[in-house]
Amino acid sequence: MRWTHSELGSIEPSVFIPLAEQTGVIVELGEWILGEACRQARYWQCDGNPNLTIAINISIRQFKSPNFSSRVLEILDEVDFDPAFLELEVTESMMQNLSESISILSELRSKGVKISIDDFGTGYSSLSILRHLPADFLKIDRSFTQELTADTPSDSIVKLIIDIGHSMNLQVICEGIEQLQELSILQQYGCDIGQGFYFHRPSSPEEIGLLLSRKSLV
Repeated sequence: MRWTHSELGSIEPSVFIPLAEQTGVIVELGEWILGEACRQARYWQCDGNPNLTIAINISIRQFKSPNFSSRVLEILDEVDFDPAFLELEVTESMMQNLSESISILSELRSKGVKISIDDFGTGYSSLSILRHLPADFLKIDRSFTQELTADTPSDSIVKLIIDIGHSMNLQVICEGIEQLQELSILQQYGCDIGQGFYFHRPSSPEEIGLLLSRKSLV
């Protein structure tokens, strides 16, 4: 997600997303992003990539908005997108009301939507909460990846998180991969999926379409 301003040029999400959160615009913006992303992914599926999955971050205000789960399913129906190819990324900080959160996520998963616990390992990560959440993926925060090759305890923590995820039958994703050495360490530790600038930088739909046509993201 990028905001191209007529005078300021390209504005990073780290700048405008917090403002959207504060004003509440994030709910409307989040719904628009969900629809546009799924519509674009549907186009790529019809263009020779039938099993393409799209992952989308969900903000805490969006998650707590009235009828969140039903609204997600309505948007999927509007753009004719199979829920099985959608992955929603949520954080543990959204789970303040655990029973309500479990109900929301369970409804979405019952329709085929995949759930990823994002930014795991930062802030207050509770294993007691994690074991109750209906989830498919556990996502390790980029801050750990950035220290994998340094002389810090991060590599041990990453290995521990991967082992925890696997013990709970979750696939583990590590974000922020920028170097081959980081990728090699994560492969050695058994990480299932990686993402980051090492593979490709954020790009336009046209450029991603060209990559998909070559069946390669590297």
